[in-house]
Amino acid sequence: MGRAFEYRRAAKEKRWANMSRLFPKLTRAITIAAKEGGPDPETNSKLRLAIANAKANNMPKDNVENAIKRAQGKDSDNYSEINYEGKGPHGLLVFVECATDNPTRTVANVKSYFNKSGGQLVPTGSLEFLFSRRAVIEFEYSEDADLEELELELIDAGLEELERDEKTVYAYGDYTSFGSLVKAFEDRNIPITKADLQRFPTTPVDFTDDQMPAIEKLIDKLEEDDDVQAVFTNMG
Repeated sequence: MGRAFEYRRAAKEKRWANMSRLFPKLTRAITIAAKEGGPDPETNSKLRLAIANAKANNMPKDNVENAIKRAQGKDSDNYSEINYEGKGPHGLLVFVECATDNPTRTVANVKSYFNKSGGQLVPTGSLEFLFSRRAVIEFEYSEDADLEELELELIDAGLEELERDEKTVYAYGDYTSFGSLVKAFEDRNIPITKADLQRFPTTPVDFTDDQMPAIEKLIDKLEEDDDVQAVFTNMG
């Protein structure tokens, strides 16, 4: 499945090990969704998915409810979703998605991470064409499930491929099919553990073991920042 897939999985497991960093990110996603589309997950698909992701990561129900309530308050934080693009060590290309209540703080932090790694931020849009955006839906594999049949059923909803990793199955589709794919899973009562839009490099690059420490250091610094929601690279 490639180094990038393995790194994404390892990074997710590492984040799970530190809920103090993960929960604020999940809370922000819920707050933004509730502010944009209202507090009812039945009519707000973005909020419904944010809650599903929070539950999949063992976020307590009280935390979820409090995040929704805060979003409706007059004094709630106003988060902005901002993307940054940069070049890291050894030719690494990085797309950083953020949610922040202080863009000045966020850009200063992100810029410092790149500078200290020997890289730099680049103008917005510089790397956009080097990444394709895809819908990614994760669900748990069941021994009773007929994945071939499911794959055929989901093609009309925009499914491009299914990929299995131990007990988890990943469904991929074009980003424009995100809504229809999620609905197809809901219609079939298949519990989704995570669903989001991810960026994949159009020309993946394989880095050497000697290059990886510097690359991992930059990615770790970015992912440890509370304002950073997701980090995507051109790793193959």
